[in-house]
Amino acid sequence: MSDRLGHKQTAAMLVLMRMARAVSNPELEAIANFRLDGKDRIGLNDLRLVASHKEGRCYVHELTDQGWAWCDDELSRKTPPPPSPRSSLASAAYVVFGGFNEYLRRDNLRLFEIFTANAELTPDGIEERIRDAYNGLARSPGSWVGLVDLRPKLGDAPADAVDAVLKELSRTGRAHLVPESNRKVLTEADHDAAIRIGGEENHLISIEVS
Repeated sequence: MSDRLGHKQTAAMLVLMRMARAVSNPELEAIANFRLDGKDRIGLNDLRLVASHKEGRCYVHELTDQGWAWCDDELSRKTPPPPSPRSSLASAAYVVFGGFNEYLRRDNLRLFEIFTANAELTPDGIEERIRDAYNGLARSPGSWVGLVDLRPKLGDAPADAVDAVLKELSRTGRAHLVPESNRKVLTEADHDAAIRIGGEENHLISIEVS
């Protein structure tokens, strides 16, 4: 593809490739710290690389077949795309992409096959895992459970997707997340498992009975 995408558009394409499913703007922001909106969204829609639609007040985005083809082509590049300036991090990333592409070609694999392996793991599926894990750990309905204990029970659910679902559960009041009041008992594992909301680490979760 001759026309190069902007940095934000390229980042959106790569994140959507990794997720391999429809992703809302709030989830995209939770995962990658940006939203796909304005001229960046319109540009990708016009190129038919990304299909976007509104659910409520939020846009939801997903790669099209042409979008997957663009990603396949992009991973074959070994130098970062314009516009300038080109950062050393971008240069290194595209060297890695080139090696990943060589692996795919050697084993006759397609990007779609790699990243859709967990496509069935939707936000609803992750929420169900979280609830099942919580119910297995909670001593009584609504009691507090440490995220350090809950996260290992979630199997292969990606940590960024789990964080996005936890934030949504907290935002909608379906779960409550709070910091550990006794900071002295926190271990490094507790800090690693914590989720940061509003600039504060939260270590404990309580889930409403559905």
